Amino acid sequence: MCYIYNKVGYVICLIILSVSGQEDWTFPNDFIIGAATASYQIEGAWNVSDKGENLWDRYTHVQPEQIRNRDNGDIACDSYHKYKDDVLLLKKLGVDSYRFSVSWSRILPTGYANIISKDGIKFYHNLLDELDKYNITPILTMYHWDHPQIFQDIGGWTNEVMVDLFGEYAKILFKEFGNRVEMFITINEPSSICESGYYTGEYAPGLKIGKYAEYLCGHNVLKAHARAYHIYDSEFRLQQQGKIGIVLDCYHFYPKNKHDHVSPEVAFQYQCGRYGHPIFSKTGDYPEVIKQRIAENSKFEGLKKSRLPSFSKEWIRYIKGTADFMGLNHYSSKLVSPAPRPNNTIYINDDGIVYSYDPKWPSTPKDTLKIVPTGFRDVLRKIKKEFRNPIIFVTENGLPDMGTLDDTLRIKYLHLYMKAMLVAVKKYKVNVKAYTVWSLLDNFEWEFGYSQKYGLFQVDFNNPNRTRMPKKSASWFSQVLRERKVLPINSDY
Repeated sequence: MCYIYNKVGYVICLIILSVSGQEDWTFPNDFIIGAATASYQIEGAWNVSDKGENLWDRYTHVQPEQIRNRDNGDIACDSYHKYKDDVLLLKKLGVDSYRFSVSWSRILPTGYANIISKDGIKFYHNLLDELDKYNITPILTMYHWDHPQIFQDIGGWTNEVMVDLFGEYAKILFKEFGNRVEMFITINEPSSICESGYYTGEYAPGLKIGKYAEYLCGHNVLKAHARAYHIYDSEFRLQQQGKIGIVLDCYHFYPKNKHDHVSPEVAFQYQCGRYGHPIFSKTGDYPEVIKQRIAENSKFEGLKKSRLPSFSKEWIRYIKGTADFMGLNHYSSKLVSPAPRPNNTIYINDDGIVYSYDPKWPSTPKDTLKIVPTGFRDVLRKIKKEFRNPIIFVTENGLPDMGTLDDTLRIKYLHLYMKAMLVAVKKYKVNVKAYTVWSLLDNFEWEFGYSQKYGLFQVDFNNPNRTRMPKKSASWFSQVLRERKVLPINSDY
């Protein structure tokens, strides 16, 4: 089926095999549908009460030129003061769930567990009260990129002490909120944290200190996740009966040359499997192809050992199996091909892959986000095969606009991606249990500041009241929620 989007003059097409010979776009009875946000991106109130400074506070204040328009999250959507308004928006949409994140430095002003903020705890209890009032299920993310600056001063995620510090923080969240929250997410997108924070420098802390730092970061993030899981499993699960998982961001990779079966596999393992394999695979540890490629590249560069740290057998056992579900953030797909290797030596970027986009894929306001709904279906199938068919919560999926209430393109994107997901569920028996739109609100979109807007609701950042306005997609999404099926696209929304 195809839809014409005349405003930009391209055709969005999706060919999906029908389910059992008929199109069935109804969600399963127990399926959870919701919307998501993150603390630094919406809360504001960066220095209210006794909240401590986090690394995004420091980064945006000290290096404002790194963010488009020198924006920051000091006020953002002001959701710290307007959380009741936000929950009313969720109620009007009719969502089943709300995924939000907790600010580490709002709960623990010094970062350490010996000083707990009463105001910080109260804020999140107040939010949970509002969600409970309207029977909206909370999905609590412990860490969405905003750890205390004091820990960044000692190396952040490149310092293994973060494993213990994160465990102490997680334990407080379980104690305070575990009787009210049934689904915890430990860490959002390890690959973004580590690559963009310590290698490319696009995200706070804005460091460009090499691949070793990226891999060391990932190593410690996996350990920290496992630490939180085991604390919950041994001390809280029996009483609280909740679930705990991690969120990975996974593209789907198509070969540029249809006969190339190696590049898509390497690309998946390098981007998604590097974090998923240690947790969800039967054997644990990093994928073999990734260990081999990084070790080979390190050797060619004259290093005495691989840049990729090794897990001991104890850590492999400790990390393996530490998730009740896999959270998946998925937005788009890429083409891949092998990178040239002069004299059969060094790989580019350790993975030896060149990434590109099919010119036939429709573009969006974000250059790296192309509309490829079949990639959503196919990455779900890949995850099923690779990670032994885990329970999957789609924790982010969405599209930016540049500031409009008539966001027809977002409706078309969500329409196509939801359908692709349902094909994965119904035809290929992928174990997807939840779907979450990113985002409820326009918000601080990291290095893009407020220039890219993912919200179902527009926020006027020039208005001191941060007025919210529903976009056309909010109306469409609310009808999807009421009818529990993916609806056609028409002009009535």
